[in-house]
Amino acid sequence: MDEVEVVVAHSERATLRVGDVFLKVDADEARMDVEVQAMSLAPVPTPQVLWRKPPALAIAAVPGTALGRLGQSSTAPPATWAAVGAAVRKLHEAPLPPWDGRRRRGPGELAAELEGECELLVAHGILPADLVTRNRQVAEAALRPWTPAFTHGDLQIDHVFVDGDEVTGIIDWSEAGPGDALFDLATLTLGHREHLDDVIAGYGTDVDLDVIRAWWSLRSLLGVRWLVEHGFDPFAPGREVDVLRSRM
Repeated sequence: MDEVEVVVAHSERATLRVGDVFLKVDADEARMDVEVQAMSLAPVPTPQVLWRKPPALAIAAVPGTALGRLGQSSTAPPATWAAVGAAVRKLHEAPLPPWDGRRRRGPGELAAELEGECELLVAHGILPADLVTRNRQVAEAALRPWTPAFTHGDLQIDHVFVDGDEVTGIIDWSEAGPGDALFDLATLTLGHREHLDDVIAGYGTDVDLDVIRAWWSLRSLLGVRWLVEHGFDPFAPGREVDVLRSRM
């Protein structure tokens, strides 16, 4: 019998794997609704939904291997990263999904959230003031109006599966909704800036690289305290704090 593997677990949700089946448990039924709907609408490979009985959702494993892991070097060649860029462009060009995106904030809301989070990071001694100040300055370039696109919303490198130069599946769609396309590109390349040019080549259109770099700082600043409080280590090599340090 296959062993039960805990893929991720924290106070909001948990994901278990048994063989080729992933069981996701989420107390927020609306978030699960988004995940199921997004997978049905996205014009890219997504996992097969096996069954759903709130608070649980069972999905099939996708073929291939993860594009990489945050904090580790990716062995995928440039052509694979370019293929991922092309798939992300296809998603962003799709019709907007028929929901607002509960966690999608506009520039004003993000600015207020960033200000409060930076104050807490310094006040609690989590990060030094100069590191926070510098990255807050960089992050401001992301705080501008954008045209909403169909975004994944949490396009981490290990949520993208590939086989050679083919994207075989993109997983974890609970944050999907209308949003800033450059946020997806920034999340995908967070900690892997050496592959940004490959992704953009596959994406096939000009993008503002300063905004992508701004999202690296913004996402990291907003994530560090949450990660610490939920048992993750943003200080590990190559992860969020190293991303922030690279801006100094």
